[in-house]
Order: sequence, then structure tokens, then C-alpha cells
Amino acid sequence: MAVAEIIVDVPTMQTNRPFEYLIPDSLAEVVVPGMRVEVPFGRGKRKIQGFVMQVKATSDFQGKLKPISRVIDLKPVLSDEMLQLSYWLADRTYSFQISCLQTMLPSVMRAKYKQYVIPLDKEDTEVQTLLDGKETLEITNQLDDATIRLINKLRQNNKIDIQYVVENQALQIKRQAVTTSLNVIQLHEAKSKLRANAKSQIKLLDFLAHHLEELPVELNVLQKEFGISRSAIKTAEKNQLLQITEVTKLRKPVGIDPEKTTKLKLTEEQQVAVSEIGDAIQSETPQTFLVEGVTGSGKTEVYLQTIEKALQQNKTALMLVPEISLTPQMVNRVVGRFGNQVAVLHSGLSSGERYDEWTRIENHDVKVVVGARSAVFAPLNKIGLIIIDEEHEASYKQDDNPRYNARDVALWRAQMNHCPVVLGSATPSLESRARAEKGVYRLIRMKKRINNQNLPHVQIVDMRDAENSATKGDFSPALKESLQTTLQRHEQAIVLLNRRGYSSFMMCRECGFVLKCPNCDVSLTYHKDLGKMKCHYCGHEEPVPKYCPNCKSKKIGFYGTGTQNIEQQLNTLFPEARVLRMDVDTTRRKGSHAKILQKFGQHQADILLGTQMIAKGLDFPDVTLVGVINADTTLSLADFRASERTFQLLTQVSGRAGRADKTGHVVIQTFNPDHYAIKDAAEQDYETFFKQEMYIRHQSNYTPYYFTTLISVANKDEGQTLKQSYWLKKQLETSLSKDAILLGPSPTMISRKQNKYYYQIIVKYKHEPQLHQKLLEILNETQADAKKGFTIAIDNEPQHID
Repeated sequence: MAVAEIIVDVPTMQTNRPFEYLIPDSLAEVVVPGMRVEVPFGRGKRKIQGFVMQVKATSDFQGKLKPISRVIDLKPVLSDEMLQLSYWLADRTYSFQISCLQTMLPSVMRAKYKQYVIPLDKEDTEVQTLLDGKETLEITNQLDDATIRLINKLRQNNKIDIQYVVENQALQIKRQAVTTSLNVIQLHEAKSKLRANAKSQIKLLDFLAHHLEELPVELNVLQKEFGISRSAIKTAEKNQLLQITEVTKLRKPVGIDPEKTTKLKLTEEQQVAVSEIGDAIQSETPQTFLVEGVTGSGKTEVYLQTIEKALQQNKTALMLVPEISLTPQMVNRVVGRFGNQVAVLHSGLSSGERYDEWTRIENHDVKVVVGARSAVFAPLNKIGLIIIDEEHEASYKQDDNPRYNARDVALWRAQMNHCPVVLGSATPSLESRARAEKGVYRLIRMKKRINNQNLPHVQIVDMRDAENSATKGDFSPALKESLQTTLQRHEQAIVLLNRRGYSSFMMCRECGFVLKCPNCDVSLTYHKDLGKMKCHYCGHEEPVPKYCPNCKSKKIGFYGTGTQNIEQQLNTLFPEARVLRMDVDTTRRKGSHAKILQKFGQHQADILLGTQMIAKGLDFPDVTLVGVINADTTLSLADFRASERTFQLLTQVSGRAGRADKTGHVVIQTFNPDHYAIKDAAEQDYETFFKQEMYIRHQSNYTPYYFTTLISVANKDEGQTLKQSYWLKKQLETSLSKDAILLGPSPTMISRKQNKYYYQIIVKYKHEPQLHQKLLEILNETQADAKKGFTIAIDNEPQHID
């Protein structure tokens, strides 16, 4: 008797306790950990999905075990490492193991899909029997256990493969291709029998003889790249010299077609970094390195050369980049160096592209994976190096369950794979830098730009000055003048605005009424291209009012500034300048990020205007001016990280100027010129900022001096939300010592979103041995409340506190 421990997916009653099921004798050789199976659950005949976590010989259960109904996958979809990770992740993020397991799979595997048997050895008699003259075989519920056992045996012997195809999606692109069953000698014999003037046939047979290892080759490749005509191919097929077959073409992610690059000569600082990290790769030491390098100091080259060292040791490498679609330049540099050995994973890919990339990783066809947050679960084995670029970025933290931080997952995988982790940033998060101060991380500093070019000159413009406040529009005289000079020199400029939309909100000057969203406690934003007022939280839209809905006055107008408004001002001020706008609205279409950046890189525009997405990772040699409008927007957020985020954003965007041999200039417009975050960013002085911010965090008992957990409650009834919040507070008080700090319940900054009221409780603590268990109890006990319309979330080390 064999028994499987299974984590089941019961939406209304999740649990991290596995259930035991009997493995039928007919499936004894098939069921292994990492597979998904269908099992009966409860008293009825309900069938649910589950993940096999473990297979064992006996069970302590006294009753009668139910048998597994069927296997969903015929090969494990998760490795042992991922199964182990799911235990740790569920515990760390206060979430259910089933959601952790599902998060690790590409979305294709979670959608409706079909599975097919793909023959690898067509000559094998068992494969021929299985396929019964067909090209492929669909795996369905109707297959008997004997067939499933045969499929499993053939897969283990590498005679077949199993492919997933998403329903209603053209997941796979079929192409006609040419192959041959003849060997080199037979091809040369056939060629010798041809007439001397049969030039196309001779050329074709020569090609087949020289490229025998690379077959099948697509028809259109033969025609376009090698000039072999279709009629020559057809004639050869008729003479049984070749066969025309169908191949599945793996999609190539959009916007990635870089030129091949070779490694650059390293500076002294880069050499130190590469040597130290290289030694850790070789000795398989799970050491964490924090590479703190000023913008333009050549961190990317350090990443590329350390990846090369991992590959030389016959290991793989994983590189995470914040929201990869925003930085196609970085992806192109990795693909340019390592070519087809690289797989790219990010949210901008279609399900099909993502599945293709995932398949390449799982089949060990690639050695390097570059991706955004979820790529941290890529099914790589023998990992020799993990890199997290711009490690301070908030986008590495997932906002919903499981609320994991990719940095923490990377550190866990590094321990499992005995490999180093490289955290890189010009402005490291305070937590990482504090760990480096304590010696938990190894700090490597890179203080100089590669070409010894000076950091850009930064000019802070006080917008409260009479001259600036009297200016119409959003451009101070200093910024206008700098833009004019840049354009006259035929150089390029980047203008950053920390907003999106045409203008922020509509207000009546008669009665002070602000047009708000009916579902959320926020003002609506005007979008000129849509001609509508729009909510950025729930998507609610309504027409632009002509009269004030409150007092019927006509004095209702727009306040605040958006990217569309700035674009219009730029076109008015500099009619000859070509302006490219890059924000959420202009980059909705697939591949549009890459297209806009490519245009700018090819000098088809003079000014790149955008929101935060243009602040990091861009490297354009002709950009000599960066202008920042509304530098204070991030400062005004009611979040303890507001100063840190402002400093990081301004330092990063300033670093876009003067990266080649031309001097850079930065103009920062602010209403808070004396704020330390703005002054230190202007000097690119991380050390001074770090000391000042650490002092403030110490005074206010925030991370990295205290751990923080945020519990939020939401319901359509505000009274019910408050009642539930106070019940949770009481629960927490029973497990906390007098040293812990318990704040709330209090409404969040936007207290109503999508018709739900939000309240939050914050726990700050240094050492609370009973808190972890209490939070796990709350997670289980509040499940039933979801039926009553409650949303209860536990966020460990939140990135944002409203």
C-alpha cells in the first residue's frame, strides 16, 4: 500500500495540513511528489485538485483512506526544492500553502489547458503502439491506468515528452520544416547522381549534409537565408530525399533583439567586486553581497561577468530586475552577452510566450533567467548565482497573497543551492544597508563612474521664490533655459513628473467641492485623451462636468498637473522639439515600452517625458539634462518610507544625465528645498542620508530597528469593519509583551476603495515569541469571515503603510 500526502484546494476551507489519500496500485509507479492530482473531498462526491507533497508506505490513520481519483499531470510540475520552499513561504507570509504552490506555477498551468504526448523517439515500438498512427495523443480522463503507466514509463526513458496547451489560445505556432532520414554518405551519393545544371538541388543537398545535426530547419529559413527555392524542396521531397514536417516554434519575447556584446575591461572597483563574488561562486558559499555603486559605476558589467563565472562552473544564474518591461535595455544587455542561453520571464509576456520560456528553463535549454518578481520561482537547477538589481525597489514585494518579498525568497534559494546573492543598488534600502553595517551582508562599494566622469551638476530650484511662483505653468525659468540650451546643442533631455493623467482633480472655486469617486475616497483624475474623469483605484469613469454638481457654479476647473498637461506645455514652449511621453497610458500596448525607448535611443525625439518608470535603468549617452517637476509628490505621502522613496527616485533619475563623455545637468523643482532627502539626493550623498534617516527611524521605532506587521480589515459596512478590527486587536494583545507597540485600529489613508471601508492595525516589535503562532491562528480563524464579506490580510514587513 502506498499513501500520498496532499495539500488540497478548498477555497472556503484552506488549511496547511496535508490530507492522506490511498494511491491505487494501478498508479503506484506514476504518483510522485510535485504532481497535481484530483481527489474526492468531504462526504459528497465533490472532486478537487491538490498537490502531492510526499509519498510514503504507510499511514497512521485508523479509518479507511479514499483513493486518488486521477493524476492531472504526468510529470511533476514542481521540483522538491519548490515543495520545500512552499512550507517556508506559507509560514513566512501568513498565507495558505495551496496559494504558495499555485504562485510558483506559470499562469498557463493554472488556466484551462490540454496535455499532449509528443514523440521523441518515433522508431520505438511502444511509442508507435501508444500513438496508433497519430502525430500526438491527447491525455484525457478517459485514458485507462495501463495507458497512463505506459506514458509515464516512456517519459522517464526520454522517448516522449508532455506539452501543455492552453485552451482558446494559440499557444503554439506551427511552422513547416525540412528534415531527412538520409545520412551524410547517402546525401553525397544522391548529389553525385544529379545533373550538373541542377544547381538548386545540389545546393539543397549540400545544405542538408552540412547541417544534418541542426535539422529540422524551417522552410522559410531555407528560402530567405539560404536562397533555396520552394520548387527545389518539393522536387527533393518527391524523390524521397527529404521530408516536410511541422515544428512548434517557440515565441521570442517582443522587443528583445540585441546585438551581440563582448565583455568590457573592468575598472579597479569592478574587478574587486567580480573577484569576491567569483570566489563565493567557486567555493559554493551562500554569502550575500550588497553592491552599492553610484549611478553609472558599471554594476551591470559586474553582473554580466559574474554570471559568466557561474556558467564556467557549469551552473545556472538567476537575475531579477524590477518590472522588467520598464527596462528593456537591461534585458538586451544580458541577452546580447549570453544569447540563446537566456530566458526572459515577466508580466508583459503573453501566456504562450511565458509558457515557452518556462518550458525552455524546465528542459534545461537555458542557463540564465532574467525576470521580474515571480521569476524568483523559475525552475532552474544547480543555481550558481542570484542577482537582484535595484534591490531597494518596492515592486519586489507582492501586494496580495502570498505577500512575499522576492529578495527573501532569493536568499532562501541561495541557502538551498549553496550560492551567493548579489544585491545591487545606487540607493540600497535601509534594511539591506543596516545588515551590511552589522556584517550580515558583505558591502562592496563602487564610488566612481566608469569613465571617471563626474556625477551631474544638480541645481535645486525653490518654487516658492517670487520669480518661480509668478511663472505660468510648471516650468521655472531655470528649467526652461536649460531645456533651450540642451535643444540648441542637439542633445537630449529627460523630464520626470511624479504623476499620471492630464491634471489631478476638479475643484469648484465657488464652494470648494472636489469631484470624487462614488466607490472610493479619492478625487477623480481628468484624462484628456478619453475626455473623461477617471478613478485610478477602481476604474470608475464619468463625463467632465460643466457645472459644479454641488452649487451649480460654472467656476469648476482643473487643479494639479499630469503628464498630458506637461506634454502640452512642452509643445507650446518648444514647438520645434520632438517630445515622447512614457507613462501608464502610453505603455498599455504590448512592447510599447521598448518601442518608445528605442525611438529615443535612435534620436527620433529630443525630450523623453514620463513618470517614475523613466527614473531607472536607462542609459542614453546623449542625455545631458534631467528636469524634475514636483519633486515633493512622494514626500507628501503618509508613509514612513516617504523620505527614502524620494531620495531614491531623485538619485536614480539624476543618474540618467551625463553617462557618457558629455557633462550632465539636473534641475530639481521643489517646494521643500531644505528637506534632507532632496538636499542629499542633489549631492548623491547616500551616506549622509542613511545616517539621518536611520536616526529618524530609531526615534520613531520603525524598521530596521523594529519588525513590522500590518493587519488590515475591509468590509462594505464601516461599523462591522471597526468591530472586527477591535476583536483582532484584543486577540493580538493576549500574545504580546509590554515591549511591543500596537497601533490602531485606524482608517487607511484612502479609507474607502471599491465600496469597502479599510482599517488597519500595526504591530511593531523586536522579539515576540508568541506573536507568530497567534497570527497563524488568526489566519485560520478568520477564514469563515470571508463569507460575511470581510477581507482580512496579514502583511509581514509591509512596503507601504498608508
